[in-house]
Amino acid sequence: MSAARFAAPALLAFALGAMPALASEPSFSDAQRKEIESIVRGYLLSHPEVLEEVSAELNKRQALAEAEKHKAAIAENADTIFNSPRGVTIGNRAGDVTMVEFFDYNCGYCKRAMLDMMELLKADPKLKVVLKEFPVLGPTSMEAAQVAIAVRMQDPTGQKYLDFHQKLLNGRGQADKARSMAAAKDAGLDMARLEKDMASPEVRATIEENFKLAEAMGMNGTPSYVIGNQVVIGAVGHSTLREKINIARCGKPSC
Repeated sequence: MSAARFAAPALLAFALGAMPALASEPSFSDAQRKEIESIVRGYLLSHPEVLEEVSAELNKRQALAEAEKHKAAIAENADTIFNSPRGVTIGNRAGDVTMVEFFDYNCGYCKRAMLDMMELLKADPKLKVVLKEFPVLGPTSMEAAQVAIAVRMQDPTGQKYLDFHQKLLNGRGQADKARSMAAAKDAGLDMARLEKDMASPEVRATIEENFKLAEAMGMNGTPSYVIGNQVVIGAVGHSTLREKINIARCGKPSC
């Protein structure tokens, strides 16, 4: 169904609802209301472009309202979003802009997003990136996230984690425990400690923290980002991420 067909009843309802407040009479008779309905219908049929204008304005207002909700959620959870020790920090730890990515190892779009992230890090020495496991695509995603958190627990620098991260996302097939453990071994992790850490309460606490944050910001898929006071949903690509980083840095899409 088109936006125009959705908008027509809304516009008609608006006209009928607003006019009594502007008129001197307290209400309209049935005959008057029918006449108003006929006038409004005739106008809309003669000027259908009005419906497009109404739809565009509605979308604009909804986007602004959503952005304000995101800002409020980020402000309320800022310390956990940007500074939690349960996130993996790469890039410039003292950077002037932080890009937080929520991802799932079985998300096809996250593979492309990883390339965007690496390109941004290479070009921007002032960028700080925080990675947060957000396993929303089923049991095998949860297994991969559990291994990843255990990797983070024995790698405070984030370097081995990043190596593991790239190996797992670039690999073929579904990311599960077996593939995740193989990627961790290839990245040089202590496998005995990894198995031990996977049973730690820290693993569950990390996943719960990330899901709670995602819920607060209305995220229901991957990849999703927090950049400054902006929430960005989906694999929007390098150019859009670059613009969001610039907005956080200097208030404009291009600094």
